[in-house]
Amino acid sequence: MEKVRERMNALRLETDQAHAKNEELATRVKALDQENLTKDQEIVSLKHQNTLLTNELDKTEKNLAEAKSAADSGAAHGSEVDSLNRKLQLLEEEAEEADKNLRETNEKQVALILFPHDPQKEIHPFQKAFAEMHLTRRIRLRLTDVKAEHYERKVATIEAERDSWERKYEEALEKLKASQLELETISKQMDDL
Repeated sequence: MEKVRERMNALRLETDQAHAKNEELATRVKALDQENLTKDQEIVSLKHQNTLLTNELDKTEKNLAEAKSAADSGAAHGSEVDSLNRKLQLLEEEAEEADKNLRETNEKQVALILFPHDPQKEIHPFQKAFAEMHLTRRIRLRLTDVKAEHYERKVATIEAERDSWERKYEEALEKLKASQLELETISKQMDDL
């Protein structure tokens, strides 16, 4: 019996040790579960942060591409502006040259009007004003003639169009009369039936 008691005591001791070990392991499992949960939350947080950073990187890359495109188009516009400025400068020079030629031509015309046989003769301001007025009247008269010709052509075109519409009206009127006669004939035939 004593052996049985010793054996029972040993088993109780072993059971107590097993319970203590079990409680220790359960506490450790809880701690590990808690640590695992914390790490899972940290992973979720890092994934979310990674997604945000990836989106931010995509936006930054898109902005960089747009900035590069804008810089390229800005450079292209800059060269286009330079080209247009050069063209503008050339056109201004040509306009100045044309203006100068026009003034010289007007002066020569005035000299020819005043002195048809000797255009090199000195022109007085009064004579120049008179000749310029005469030249201006000639130009206005020519412009009036050109406008008159234009309007005469326009009137002729409108008259031709009017004549065409009158012919079409007369043709339509004749067709209407023929249709009315045909309708009356058909109506009489229907009445006879």
